[in-house]
Amino acid sequence: MKSFLVPKAIHFDKDALDYLSQLDSKKAAIVTDEGVMEELGFLAKTEAKLAEAEIETTVIDGVEANPSVETVLRGKKTMLEFEPDLVIALGGGSTMDAAKIMWVFYEHPDLDFEDIIEVGSIPQLRNKATFIAIPSTSGTASEITAFSVITDTKKKIKYPIVSSEIIPDVAIVDPAIPATMPPHITANTGLDVLAHAVESFASTNASDYTDALALKAIELVFEFLPEAYKNGDNMEARDKMHNASTIAGMAFSNSSLGIIHSLAHKIGGELNVTHGLANAILLPYVIEFNYESAADKFAAIEKTLGIDSLADAIRDLNKSLNIPASFNEIEDAQFTTEDFEEILDRMSKNALQDPCTLTNPRDPSVADMKEIYQKSFFGK
Repeated sequence: MKSFLVPKAIHFDKDALDYLSQLDSKKAAIVTDEGVMEELGFLAKTEAKLAEAEIETTVIDGVEANPSVETVLRGKKTMLEFEPDLVIALGGGSTMDAAKIMWVFYEHPDLDFEDIIEVGSIPQLRNKATFIAIPSTSGTASEITAFSVITDTKKKIKYPIVSSEIIPDVAIVDPAIPATMPPHITANTGLDVLAHAVESFASTNASDYTDALALKAIELVFEFLPEAYKNGDNMEARDKMHNASTIAGMAFSNSSLGIIHSLAHKIGGELNVTHGLANAILLPYVIEFNYESAADKFAAIEKTLGIDSLADAIRDLNKSLNIPASFNEIEDAQFTTEDFEEILDRMSKNALQDPCTLTNPRDPSVADMKEIYQKSFFGK
């Protein structure tokens, strides 16, 4: 039996943030980043909308790019003291990941990370608070997924947490927020959306429900990402890309992904490559590896887009967005070829063991993973 799970409500289009002024809550804890949402005025706007509904607020800020155990526990402490009946995540994927697990520990203070690592092990939530997610980027789709990743900086462990309990109750997808993203972040996050959609469509766990969403997201990315990149003030392009992110999220949250993400997770962690950029570089190489095993799916995408080769079309799209064709072409990279070769064997083994590998359309070996890494690093 398959299931399809999404938030109870998704509010989108311009002025979607106005939804906050209609809420019937008493106290809201707003979880946000290290200052970006404050600098851009969206934190103040969120607080003002809640004030219109006479909701008291507290702010838990300082969520870092890879949210840490310490940050989550600090948020738990604040929530236990403040006792909100509403938790709001305002920011990118890291902010939403952190807020989800702060919420878990607020609802169940006796739990520890080891108690919630197993898939589906989080007990019932919404005993104290409901959860609203407001994404600031058009990429991760954490606003509608059942996923979170928290880093233990002392143990050097990343906790991947999966539970339908942490799917937000409401997602607010307001295009005014990602409209502030600079071009390179627009490109990286937009190609993360494309990776989500392509992998969802080709996933061995795909369904009629996820296919329809994934294919629509692919269409939207090809049509509107170049314009959002070139002209960030084009609100139609921003709106369509923000919708594409959430639509692709609904797809992959229910179908899972593939080895683009398995490989990106490991090289991102090892060489500190931005997740969206890693996905963008890996996309065409993995599509070529998977093509025969999901030929009907890739052919359907090519027919929809009116193209001959999906891998080549993505290479062209990457080039138009100034995405390097290989990892060794990344400007200002903090790694060398020697660094890559030193970790290649370990990284390839770890990538094979990534949960996303399970639903890849072709079963890879460690040697296959290593070969894809080499091709995508050297541009072969």
